[in-house]
Amino acid sequence: MIKKLVLVFIAVFAIHSYGQEGTASPYSFYGIGSLKFKGTVENRSMGGLSIYSDSIHINLRNPASYAGKNMATFNNESRPVKFTVGGSHSSISLKSDSGTDNTSSSTFDYLALAVPMGKFGIGFGLLPYTSVGYKLESLNSNGGIENKFTGQGGLNKAFLGLGYQIMDGLSVGIDAQYNFGNIQNSTDQYTYDSDGVPLQNLTRENNRSDLSGLNFNLGLSYKKMITDRLELSSGITYTPESNLVSKNQRFISTISTITGAGSSLETDLEALGLLETDLVLPSRFSIGAGVGNPRKWFVGAEYTSQKTSDFSNELYSSNIIPTTYEDASTFSLGGFYIPQYNSYTSFFKRAVYRAGVRYEKTGLNINNESINEFGISFGVGLPVGNLLSNVNLGFELGKRGTTKSSLIQEDFVNFRISLSLNDRWFQKRKYD
Repeated sequence: MIKKLVLVFIAVFAIHSYGQEGTASPYSFYGIGSLKFKGTVENRSMGGLSIYSDSIHINLRNPASYAGKNMATFNNESRPVKFTVGGSHSSISLKSDSGTDNTSSSTFDYLALAVPMGKFGIGFGLLPYTSVGYKLESLNSNGGIENKFTGQGGLNKAFLGLGYQIMDGLSVGIDAQYNFGNIQNSTDQYTYDSDGVPLQNLTRENNRSDLSGLNFNLGLSYKKMITDRLELSSGITYTPESNLVSKNQRFISTISTITGAGSSLETDLEALGLLETDLVLPSRFSIGAGVGNPRKWFVGAEYTSQKTSDFSNELYSSNIIPTTYEDASTFSLGGFYIPQYNSYTSFFKRAVYRAGVRYEKTGLNINNESINEFGISFGVGLPVGNLLSNVNLGFELGKRGTTKSSLIQEDFVNFRISLSLNDRWFQKRKYD
């Protein structure tokens, strides 16, 4: 047990040390950044499916999965304690009408623990929710730099959840999620004389928003054998609309383009009614179902919708680049295959092979163009240790955005890795 916990913390430290910005997407310029958390490596290797749950993996998107029946494999005793940690690396090719570029980012994705308590189960952990990381430029009509934009930061979640098994195959759950973090951005504005020569000084606007707030996620999971070999698995989650408090600062500076020296003045945001603003996190709903042969194969589909059109924050509405928000949605299709889960002769027969596809409307609309995302994913779960623990590897190829209307298209390759470790904390004594 102790060795496994040490391994988890070593992995977290290594991922955190290697990671830089959580994202390198130009689209993280908008709102509170790009949505970072879309499930565990196991979920995302199946196109983002969150409807399947079992006794050895944590499903962080549906709190009903914390509960479940005991394991017949262990004399009908308690399910194992599950803990997991994951990280990812993204390589992105950026393409526009005027040129191309390449960038990359590495980041820690989640750390979580789930503990069985009879018909109950609890889960808690930490994960990045959104991420901001960009460096952008806009040009004037003469081809000179008009503005430079940089940003960093994001929103994190610490969560505590409870699941309860109402009856065999039917569970409900709730997550309480505390959101916290900060977003920092700056805009450099260049000016020119009548001959198009840049002036010696530029104007810089620095903004910082410290975000905090609480929201909840409700879940239901239902599983039932519909034939001797086929099992139906389904799930529903709902996250009500909630508010975050955004405490804001803004400084306006005059900077010399030659020496880099300058002076700054803090803006009186209180007089503008922007010192503390409320940010609306839109409601989210997902539903999905699938069929499979337990411990052999599974295939399913899931639909998710989010009322992104309700997103609002007065501070962000003042961005130089105008943006509108529309309702977001995602459709996922995926599954897994296990050649022989109890094979003693072949390591690869016990591995879990996953694949999936997803199509996502992100909710961003820029220059009357909806920003959509498409991805194809593959993955494998490799058994390690002596109690159904595994290392999960995932790959995803995809595209976000478009080159229409002077926008940027991202072609990305994502590599993900996680450890899903299990241990028995509560065992019945067989001998006195």
